[in-house]
Amino acid sequence: MGITDREFALKAIDIEFQREVLDKLVRLETKMDTLVGNGQPGRMKLAEDKVSVLERNDLRNSVHNRLVNGAISTVISVAIALHKYWLK
Repeated sequence: MGITDREFALKAIDIEFQREVLDKLVRLETKMDTLVGNGQPGRMKLAEDKVSVLERNDLRNSVHNRLVNGAISTVISVAIALHKYWLK
């Protein structure tokens, strides 16, 4: 009833496979803690905060750019419309 060489080899391969899976699982868990945060803000939270700040700035810049473009367009339109009177 002893263990044959084949069974021993299969058991060794199985143990090695389990060790590799557990090592990869530990690495995955560590990376997830880094991304999500483990009691602290993780990278994803920091990235989300940065994106929200950029979106607010982009909206502010967009409104500012529209106002400036509208003013420039108005000035150019008035200049084109009144250029006959100014050149006399």
